[in-house]
Amino acid sequence: MAVGIALQTDGCSSSCEYNWKMTPYLVLSCMLAAMGGVIFGYDIGISGGVTSMDSFLKKFFPRVYVKMKGNTTISNYCKFDSELLTSFTSSLYVAGLVSTFFAASFTRKFGRKMTMTLGGAAFLVGTALGAAAVKVYMLILGRLLLGVGVGFTNQSVPLYLSEMAPPRFRGFFNNGFQFSVGIGVLSANLINYGTQKIAGGWGWRVSLALAALPASALTVGSLFLADTPNSLMDRGATHEKITATLCRIRGTSDVELELNDMVRARNVSKNIRHPYTSIFSRRYRPQLTMAILIPFFQQVTGINVIAFYAPLLFRTIGLRESASLMSSVVTGGAGLVTTFLSMLIVDKFGRRTLFIVGGMLMLCAQVAVGAIMAEKLGDHGALSKADSYLVLVLIGIYVSGFGISWGPLGWLVPSEIYPLEIRSAETKDIPIEQMARVWRMHWFWHRFAGEEEDKEVGN
Repeated sequence: MAVGIALQTDGCSSSCEYNWKMTPYLVLSCMLAAMGGVIFGYDIGISGGVTSMDSFLKKFFPRVYVKMKGNTTISNYCKFDSELLTSFTSSLYVAGLVSTFFAASFTRKFGRKMTMTLGGAAFLVGTALGAAAVKVYMLILGRLLLGVGVGFTNQSVPLYLSEMAPPRFRGFFNNGFQFSVGIGVLSANLINYGTQKIAGGWGWRVSLALAALPASALTVGSLFLADTPNSLMDRGATHEKITATLCRIRGTSDVELELNDMVRARNVSKNIRHPYTSIFSRRYRPQLTMAILIPFFQQVTGINVIAFYAPLLFRTIGLRESASLMSSVVTGGAGLVTTFLSMLIVDKFGRRTLFIVGGMLMLCAQVAVGAIMAEKLGDHGALSKADSYLVLVLIGIYVSGFGISWGPLGWLVPSEIYPLEIRSAETKDIPIEQMARVWRMHWFWHRFAGEEEDKEVGN
């Protein structure tokens, strides 16, 4: 049965309803697209794990291995201090950052689907190089290609999910991206725990090679996906093709209201010749501010330190190789469970509430971990077994806070707040084509978005 979504807008006494069904095609399309999140999460988990494996360090970073095993005069915080190791770990993020700028233009010109395909292919090549590496330069080159894949998929997948999802469940579907990241992290932690036990010291190759599974699923699966109606319209597809695609996604032929909103948004976008210049205009200042600050604060919460270096952190506080990898499994599982919880409640309680609750949990846990390590660990000290497990519990709380808030919402909110004309360069139940009206009704941002929006409506 089709479901109607009502939106009450200022200056409009009637409600606008979209009709849709939760079709298997919609669910399958979003599941395949979310493989981009599995790729990202798997790489985070695998890389942090293999860099804590003795066999990997012996082969590529012997100086780090010697400092970790034999030098007791070095500070606990400096045992993994290596420019070469840093180059290996950071090369993915540098490549991801640079490729994101190209990915935005590529997504706008060629569509969300093609961007996901290209990102998956780059990740496959990078995976092959890393798994077959015999020299450090092969590892780093592979990481650079992985970064290109991550940059393209992270730019296109959240956008794809937001545009495919029905308004009422957009938070659920888009948070599925972070849930997929959590699946990737947990899978990687479990695989690392198993491959670390392989005799002969080549288990790290298996860990790196298995990244090809989600990358293949995304690359091949995206070939069979339909691009979003928004993207088709943005690239000048025929009215018949757009209508047929929207009907297939929504599971009903009654899509006139949603299609009209898309056409209206497209007509506005035609007047925007240079979206990357227009994005800095006064009317888009609220969206620009949020689209910069939310991802920025998502990263500076420190989650990458925990997700990427968790095994190294656990080794530093005294856990052995196997125990440190298992501890990463525990924290990864906590993140996955709370991300799934966020998917279930985000459209009920709203984005702002989850941001606040999750942020408070993270803050309290971080302060407690810092205090324990400063007091008990220091440069040359060691934590007792009880203290080590207390730190593990606190990190689990921290990851849980991130999983329910800044993790999924950091992808969801920026991908849903922009109008179509600049979308690629509070919010529950709001059709994505009408997101601009949210800013007009906000107590602060209306002074930026309201005046020029009113002029546009008047025309």
